[in-house]
Amino acid sequence: MKIVIDARLYGLENAGLGRYVMKLVQELVKLDKKNEYAVLLRKKYFKSLKFPKNWRKVLADVSHYSFAEQIKLPIILSKEKADLVHFPHLNVPIAFKGKFVVTIHDIVMNKFKGSETTNLSLPLYFAKRIGYKRVFKKAVTDSAKIIVPSRFTKRELMDYYKIEDDKIEVTYEGVDEIKSVKQNPAKVAASYSLTLPYFLYVGNAYPHKNLKRAIKAVSEYNLKHSQKIMFAISSSRSVFTQRLEKIVEESGSEEYVRLLGFVPDEDLLALHKRAEGYIFPSLYEGFGLPGLEAMSAGCLVLASETPVFKEVYKDKVVYFNPFDSNSIEAAIKDVMTMDKKKKGKMIKDGKSFVKRYSWSKMAKETLEIYNSV
Repeated sequence: MKIVIDARLYGLENAGLGRYVMKLVQELVKLDKKNEYAVLLRKKYFKSLKFPKNWRKVLADVSHYSFAEQIKLPIILSKEKADLVHFPHLNVPIAFKGKFVVTIHDIVMNKFKGSETTNLSLPLYFAKRIGYKRVFKKAVTDSAKIIVPSRFTKRELMDYYKIEDDKIEVTYEGVDEIKSVKQNPAKVAASYSLTLPYFLYVGNAYPHKNLKRAIKAVSEYNLKHSQKIMFAISSSRSVFTQRLEKIVEESGSEEYVRLLGFVPDEDLLALHKRAEGYIFPSLYEGFGLPGLEAMSAGCLVLASETPVFKEVYKDKVVYFNPFDSNSIEAAIKDVMTMDKKKKGKMIKDGKSFVKRYSWSKMAKETLEIYNSV
């Protein structure tokens, strides 16, 4: 069987989607010596990546969410004459006619919309939403199978698009095991001006991430307690982080909120290790990998009491109501006053718990889906 994987999102610069594509490809390379693969890549990784004999690279330097994607990608795919194409994100060209499976990570763009969710002018935003809806419908309607990262996302898709249960397969994502921290956590924290006990968040600053309420909770905590805390937010520069900066200024929280920008992985690991906890206040996620990564790094997680987090994290985190800053503040207080022995046990249990989430297992289940269709 010849399988094409659209790996144009390969690379950590593409955040969670990029990690998913990287791990899928890397694990399938180790796992499958039988099928023939063609991997679509952009220029950045086309020359540097090396593959075994049953894998071949195909240059597809085409931007996601672009008009060119709708025109050029079907031409590239038609030349491959594949038995099956895997789109690891919803970007399925409308003109594509072959058999495919698609990974839908969430339906966040269906749930959250409006001027706050975009950096585009409103006319262009609404025009792109029309295109998004058509592409998404193509992905879920014409696919042979839909892969999702949680039962929660499966239910969301089934309800929203009236899809049959047996068309959607759940493959949980994995977590890299962290055995040691090479850098000195105290020195790394000091280099980012984190001079007080601090809580950490890593990810983008989209409105549904709910960082505004988390900032308010930290501010309210500091008003009530002599032991002050800081909130460190690692998020690459974007229009959304600029909006967050304005929120911090308007709330008078500059003294206690640090917007760190992009932080390299080795520093992030040390920051996790040093943090009092990882705050994940998101209103909506399809899986919640950052929380698992925090657990793996030895950091206690405080998370929104949402169905997907309950499914993925079980009882290994401190939950709060994400719509109530007082509830977030109470969770912070719980962690700050928690008995050291209890906190140490929660961290130890979390590190053990995340081992159930394996990239190798995810790839094996994905390969079974390829073979089934």
